[in-house]
Amino acid sequence: MSGFHNAVLVLPNELRPGGLCLANGLIAALEPHPNGFDCEGGYLLPGLIDLHTDNLERQASPRVNALWPSAQALLAHDKQCVAAGITTVFDALCIGEIGFEKSRHQTFLNGVADLTRLSALGALQAEHVLHLRCELPSPGMPAHLAAIIASPLLRLISVMDHTPGIGGQYANLARYRAMRQAEGFAPPEIDAMIEALQAAHHAHHRPNRADVLALARAHGLPVASHDDRTSADIATNARDGIALAEFPVSHEAAMAARAAGQGVIGGAPNIVRGGSHAGNVAVHELVRAGLIDALASDYVPASLLDAAFTVAHAATLSLPQAVALITAGPARLANLPDRGALAPGLRADLILVRLYDGLPVVRGVWRAGVRIG
Repeated sequence: MSGFHNAVLVLPNELRPGGLCLANGLIAALEPHPNGFDCEGGYLLPGLIDLHTDNLERQASPRVNALWPSAQALLAHDKQCVAAGITTVFDALCIGEIGFEKSRHQTFLNGVADLTRLSALGALQAEHVLHLRCELPSPGMPAHLAAIIASPLLRLISVMDHTPGIGGQYANLARYRAMRQAEGFAPPEIDAMIEALQAAHHAHHRPNRADVLALARAHGLPVASHDDRTSADIATNARDGIALAEFPVSHEAAMAARAAGQGVIGGAPNIVRGGSHAGNVAVHELVRAGLIDALASDYVPASLLDAAFTVAHAATLSLPQAVALITAGPARLANLPDRGALAPGLRADLILVRLYDGLPVVRGVWRAGVRIG
């Protein structure tokens, strides 16, 4: 297949009826190919780029205490990402166990091994790379990061601290306790865990943060902060050379990140749901304020496309501007100049989308010009 015709091209600054010609896995020209794929009037977009998805962890542990075989979990995750139109996947694996998630370390070890093996075999349809989420209160975390830091698959590191009552997503202890009780944990067990987590935070957060930042600098890897709440958080991150603010939980933090010149990543599920499930800032409001550079799917791969069309439907942004939040924006933040837009010379990672009663549905997915979905 050497091209497309009868499409609506979602270009960086306009919608244009037409098609594409391809050559050697790249976009050769923004011209219809008469013998190419008939898009039947659907939208032709760049393949989506997801800078943060926890979906692999969810496939590996679909129920509490019900672990799924790791390789099969990765293959299922890959198929879900492709079905959602995501052609470049940053698999966000957590390093360091804290709290009630006791299987995360094994999921990390298995995920890295399977991703390395299955990528080399060509078994994965999307392109997968690693985003390692470093839980700063975890005592063994720096050693685990050091063991994987030289992997060619590692493209992004984030620093996070989910200590309840300290800051970030779980600053509100009453909300944290209610969440854990809803998961079936008893109040005495929750209180004991909060005490242990806060002690670990005070013992390990600062030295672990210094170790992670030093490793990232030594290997030239970008670092994102996570769940920032205050302008003081952002100032500390900027001082430490952190260039990305991932999922700021307040308008104050997002504004401070923009002022500091950081790239700001918002959660797409927050937009699709109409707000935060944890009582944090509404990402759609941050988009309206011009404070978001890219969206990430976080825990629902399909949320990327839904969020972009939600923003466009609300006339917050034009469709090309909204699509840029899930294509060109992530490509720029992740230093991927070969993809993220429909332009000659860029990789032919493409998705075909049609609307059904206003809902965007992926009808075809191509990676480097080869159909994968």
